[in-house]
Formats: sequence, C-alpha cells, structure tokens
Amino acid sequence: MTEDESGARNAAMRVRFWGTRGSIPSPGPDTTRYGGNTPCVTVALGSGVPLIFDAGTGIRALGISLDGHSPDEPLDLFLSHTHWDHIQGLPFFAPMFRRGTQLRIWGSGHPERTLEHTIQGLLAPDVFPVSFDAVGAAIEFRAPPLDPVELRGMRIRAMPVRHPGGALAYRIDVAGVAAVVYVPDNELRAEQPGAGAASRDALREASRGAALLIHDGTYTEEESADFMGWGHSTTDDALQLALDAGVKTLALFHHAPGRTDEEIDGMVSRCAARAAHEGAPLRVVGAAEGMELVLKS
Repeated sequence: MTEDESGARNAAMRVRFWGTRGSIPSPGPDTTRYGGNTPCVTVALGSGVPLIFDAGTGIRALGISLDGHSPDEPLDLFLSHTHWDHIQGLPFFAPMFRRGTQLRIWGSGHPERTLEHTIQGLLAPDVFPVSFDAVGAAIEFRAPPLDPVELRGMRIRAMPVRHPGGALAYRIDVAGVAAVVYVPDNELRAEQPGAGAASRDALREASRGAALLIHDGTYTEEESADFMGWGHSTTDDALQLALDAGVKTLALFHHAPGRTDEEIDGMVSRCAARAAHEGAPLRVVGAAEGMELVLKS
C-alpha cells in the first residue's frame, strides 16, 4: 500500500449540502431549516479540495468559502444536467472570475447546443450584466465520466437517469472508506425511461452498499399521479431504492419549492418509520443547507 493509499483509508469522506431545493429558489420563513437554494453539493476526502456537484444558487456560498483556494489546484464541477435550477448559480460563483483559477466543468450538452454554449448563455448580455469575456478562470469543458475517473483520491462515475431532456447520476468511491451516490433528478417509476437511461435495477446495483444515497424525493404518493413524466420521484420510491440497495443513509433531496420545513419533517419521519418497521438499518435524513455528513466504513 502506498502512503497516499494509506492516507485515503484513514481519511473520511465529507459531504456538504449548499443547496437542496428543486425547480426554483424558495427562500422564506417556511424554508429556513432545509433551505431555499437550488442544488449544490460537495464531496471531499478529508480536508482536501472538494468535488462540486451541480451549480444551483447554493454554489454562491460555496464560492465565498473557497476564497483561500489555491489557483494551482483545479476545481472540478460535475453537472447532472443543465436545467435552470442546476446551473443558475454559476454566474455568482466567485472563483470563476478569479484570474488563474482552473475550472473543469463535466457534463452533457443538449442535441441543439453544446454544454459550453449553454454556460456561455448564462452570461449573455440580454440576461446578465457581466459578459463571459470577464470570466477570469481558465474553463475546460469535459464529457461526463461514463467510464470512471480518479480525482483527489476519489473515483467518480456518471450514469444516465430518467429525466426529461436527460440527466446524470454520479457515484463517488474511496476504496476502503465509503461511497456516495448523487441522484438529484430522477423518476424511478417512469414508464418511458428515455434513451440510454439506466433501469431501476441498474441504478439499484450502482447504489449497492453506498454509505450515502442522495436521491430526488420531490413528491408525496398523493401528488405523484398528477406529475407522471415530470422526471421526479416520490419519497417512498427513493426509500424503496435505498432499502433494495442496502445503503446506510438516505438523504431526501430536491425538495419541492412549496414544501415547508414541517412538511419535510413529516416526510422524513414517515420514511424512517417505514424503514424501522421493515427492520432495516437505514438512516433517513432530509438534506438541509449547511448539513455536513462525515462518512467512513
């Protein structure tokens, strides 16, 4: 075992939530505990530079926290897809405007436009006062890692999931430490999974034994019939996937914009009670802004 491998085994994975809301930012008195910012999550090995997943409005606070980040170390941003709520914070991500910063953006484009074109459009003069020419960072656009890549002691693999227009899930592994599976937008019971999208069985196997599954839990069972085909799951669907895959912790994510803190409390409690009733050693939490989970085998 090398010194680096030994260090990885002794380090913990640190997962931090910077934005957990879906569709549109929803600040206000009813969302103070779980937060109103849209998706952004970081995963780091020990105190190392984090990998960034999605660039919703939560990425603004992350950018401020990276003020002391050395420009010699690249930042890696993995996008699940380019719907507004997953990219709308990028123009407010401070490191993007710092000279010398290296920013690698991983993700898929759209049949009608490249990923680079979409990101540049966020800073188009008709929608934003600062032009893309003002970006100080050296930005490199990369295809999603459908074949695993190794970064900062972590192994990252992308998998297409069920969402209109396409979306990606990511599995992040550290051998001998833990694994995190990030599935922000996914419709588990979709009748038409979409070209190339993983089946539920494939996603179950991709989540097998993970320490943490972060999964779309936008709807209740009562709401689901009205939103078939919208690309999101119910909390019961997410729970069943976690149970079937034998994960240790399920974090319900992509909270509906109108969902209050008290309603999310109820959804988490019902899922936890069902897991306990089935005798499963599964912890269920509601993903909340500022929450950090430390994972180790």
